[in-house]
Amino acid sequence: MIQPSYIGLYKSGELEERVEKAYQILEDCTLCPHHCHVDRSKGELGYCKTGDKIRIASFGPHFGEEGPLVGSYGSGTIFFSGCNLRCVYCQNYDISQVPAGDEIDKKKLAQIMLSLQKQGCHNINFVTPSHMIHALLAAILEGVKKGLRIPIVYNSGGYDDLEVLQLLDGVVDIYMPDLKYADEETGLKYSKVERYMTIVKTALKEMHRQVGDLQIRDGLATKGLIIRHLILPENLAGTEEVINFIAQELSPNTYVNIMEQYYPAYKAKEYKELSRSITSTEFDYAIKLAKNAGLNLI
Repeated sequence: MIQPSYIGLYKSGELEERVEKAYQILEDCTLCPHHCHVDRSKGELGYCKTGDKIRIASFGPHFGEEGPLVGSYGSGTIFFSGCNLRCVYCQNYDISQVPAGDEIDKKKLAQIMLSLQKQGCHNINFVTPSHMIHALLAAILEGVKKGLRIPIVYNSGGYDDLEVLQLLDGVVDIYMPDLKYADEETGLKYSKVERYMTIVKTALKEMHRQVGDLQIRDGLATKGLIIRHLILPENLAGTEEVINFIAQELSPNTYVNIMEQYYPAYKAKEYKELSRSITSTEFDYAIKLAKNAGLNLI
């Protein structure tokens, strides 16, 4: 088994320093690009509606993730409650937009990670972690002390802060961000965030700098970048521009999951253009674009 790099950071003392820096940021929160500047360490709430408490909605081996993450025994997913995006079509709105789930501490989160490892999960997959980086780092520090040894997956909406991502350099083995849209106006309209594409482009470039193209050994992902792109009706996602960015500004060897499971969830039916599922023609066209660009598809 390839040893995750966070073990070396732990032995050098660097991982503990990263935890301290993350909690300092929490006091004037700029953990995500909203830069709310609230003191979450005292329970103040910003855009994500989350204070300093760790709240998880669910956890367990997950077999619906990408094949190189799932393997034989599943990806050890941990779903954080809350989100730094407000996607009007969110399929997990019941946990992303309301304070669902249970409050736990960092030691309990570490125990969950170790339990998933013991069950044979091939990785620890943090879902929607952008506003919970302090908790993620603290739990990894606790976990590695007790034998945590499997890769860390950072499964985010892609709307991540550059400087905070640098705290994860050498901690995260596999980045799996969404790349939702090709322009700022669409990101503002459907996910309620400013400067979507500018911020996500910067974030994805930093993720790729840290981990590079996806590496697979014996059918399992060990390190690298996987990008998810959800096809939206009427080409609202700007798929051709998204594909061109990935191929030309990141790497033509990038692994991409072109997803076809869009349906009008949450508030989507309030938007006429989002009120239907995608067609097979729309999905096939997206796949053709990705193949023509030379991207690897999962």
